[in-house]
Amino acid sequence: MQRNVYVYIFIMFAVTYLIRVLPLTLIRRPIRSRFLRSFLFYVPYVTLAVMTFPDILYATNSVWSGLLALIAGVALAFSGQSLLTVAVLSCAVVFVSELFL
Repeated sequence: MQRNVYVYIFIMFAVTYLIRVLPLTLIRRPIRSRFLRSFLFYVPYVTLAVMTFPDILYATNSVWSGLLALIAGVALAFSGQSLLTVAVLSCAVVFVSELFL
C-alpha cells in the first residue's frame, strides 16, 4: 500500500511537470496564428466558468434559487454593476428565493 502512494505521487508530478515544461520547450517562437492566440486567451476564463458554474446551481437548497441568482447576477454584470454589487444582490436573491420556495 505504501509503495503505491509513491507511484501515484510520481505520476502526478510527471504529468504536472510535462504540462508546464513541454510548451516552454516546444514553442520557441511567438505564436502568430490569430485563432490560436484567441483560443489561448479565453482558456482561463472557460476553465473558471466550468469549475464554478455547477457550484452556482447546487450550492443552495434548491436548484431554482441558484438559477434565479445566476440570472440576476448575469443581468447585473451585463448592466455594468461592480463585482461586489453583483455578489451581494445574488446572495440576496438566493436568500429571498429560499424563503419562498
